[in-house]
Amino acid sequence: VQLQASGGGLVQAGGSLRLSCAASERTSSYAPMSWFRQTPEKEREFVAGIDTWSNTPHYADSVKGRFTVSRDKAKNTVFLQMNSLKPEDTAVYYCATRNGRIITSAINRAGAYEYWGQGTLVTVSS
Repeated sequence: VQLQASGGGLVQAGGSLRLSCAASERTSSYAPMSWFRQTPEKEREFVAGIDTWSNTPHYADSVKGRFTVSRDKAKNTVFLQMNSLKPEDTAVYYCATRNGRIITSAINRAGAYEYWGQGTLVTVSS
């Protein structure tokens, strides 16, 4: 499975960006699709994801109310709408998925995912 992320760029604080991640194929009917981000100073951290078994979105506390994760099941694509961006949102954003379902408590764990996109850089200027 190959994941192709796109949509990153440079935006001013308070602005918006929409990331997309297209999977070359569907791993399974209920594989989660999630977004993580990483900076040189921090380990990769969970941003948002969709548990496709329950069709429930999950968010990191730092992005709740500002980011929205969604998917187009027919196109094997997941989106991340990012509004009210802050300089601390600056990072390389990665999409990820896996084979099979995921338990809710593991959706935010990078180690639970088997497939990763190449990353797309988001830079938020102050």
